[in-house]
Amino acid sequence: QTLKYLLEERLPLGELRPATRPDLCRLLLQRFPGQALRVTADLLRQIARHDLVRLYRLPGAEEESPGEKGEAAGPSAPSGRGEEDTGCRPVSLPAVSSSPSARPRRLTEKDLIQIAQKLGKEWQEVGIGCLGLERSRLDQIREDNPRNVVMQSFEMLREWRRRERQEATAPRLYMCLAPASLDPEVLDLLQSFQGD
Repeated sequence: QTLKYLLEERLPLGELRPATRPDLCRLLLQRFPGQALRVTADLLRQIARHDLVRLYRLPGAEEESPGEKGEAAGPSAPSGRGEEDTGCRPVSLPAVSSSPSARPRRLTEKDLIQIAQKLGKEWQEVGIGCLGLERSRLDQIREDNPRNVVMQSFEMLREWRRRERQEATAPRLYMCLAPASLDPEVLDLLQSFQGD
């Protein structure tokens, strides 16, 4: 019931209220394709069920400290970003293989410029809403690159890459941008990078 309450602003109430556990799983998979596990992990953290995040090895489970094991009693600390938190936090994506060579490569500047060319004028909305960047930093990027939207987008992506370090991969960026109403070419390009 707590998960349903937390999902009320994201899913239609007519489908959510009568949903059984299997229905809830189906709704999450339909409404958040490719992100259902991350969304579920975030919700479980909000209700301080870190034990379930670790038990089912949901995204970010590796970051859960052993001290959080018994924290099911109290509410989790707020993230400070509010209910509409769509920022992309550092989480570990499930690996296809356990071998180190299967780890996706970090996006290069060449990759970032190609993505920037397809982002368009809404780059600041993407930076704030999808990548969790500070508006003040985005304003500075805009001032540093006047009248050049592609370079503004590029610098925003570089800022994200600096923050994410080795996690700045195509699958990670895809996961961040998938909920936004972007040109499908952006996501197609990211998918093509995942094969590299």
